[in-house]
Amino acid sequence: MAYSILGRGPMDHDKWTPDETSQDKWTAVDRYFSEQLSLSDPALDAALAANKAAELPAIDVAPNQGKFLQLLALLVGARSILEIGTLGGYSSIWLARALPAGGRLITLEFNPKHAEVARANIARAGLTDIVDIRVGAALDTLPKLQTEITEPFDLIFIDADKPHNAEYLHWALKLSRRGTLIIVDNVVRDGAVIDVASSNPDVQGARLLFEQLAAERGLSATALQTVGTKGHDGFAFALVTAG
Repeated sequence: MAYSILGRGPMDHDKWTPDETSQDKWTAVDRYFSEQLSLSDPALDAALAANKAAELPAIDVAPNQGKFLQLLALLVGARSILEIGTLGGYSSIWLARALPAGGRLITLEFNPKHAEVARANIARAGLTDIVDIRVGAALDTLPKLQTEITEPFDLIFIDADKPHNAEYLHWALKLSRRGTLIIVDNVVRDGAVIDVASSNPDVQGARLLFEQLAAERGLSATALQTVGTKGHDGFAFALVTAG
């Protein structure tokens, strides 16, 4: 679960720590899902290994979450995907594999080192012709994309620095159409999202995101909590219903 695109890395945040028994069980259940449903393969495993070797933050989506994102992309029939936050390209591989012939995925990453690792991982997965990595601050890249693309994106996955979530949603709406699915990761923050008094910028970014989701009349949105290898967190989902 990636956090930062403007200096990407895990950030300190209000923390609720589950007891060790609960976390061990959540992790074991995720491992069971992955083993039973064959949610890994050499390219995915190599990507995670390369990310670890390069000392990238260990914040990729879990395998079952990656598959979930892939299934959502398949369900909406996505031909074009925008990912805000690449890290080492693990989630990019999952999403790109959902694309049909001629499909494309543009993924935005602030950190050049992370982008370099991602390029190698994506090449190893045989997806170089499908995935386009753009390096730089997303809030600089997104306006350029608006002038460049000829068709809106079918699915947009936001998994970057949390204080800018509402701004990323703003741009996602500009780059979408009726029927586009927008997914935002890490919106629960170990439950701290309900803390109105939190001074943590990640938590306030999540809260601002929900305020914007509620205010946008052209969206139908919900959110789900998750527990697992990545602890207690969750996703927000919004379907563009106008435009």
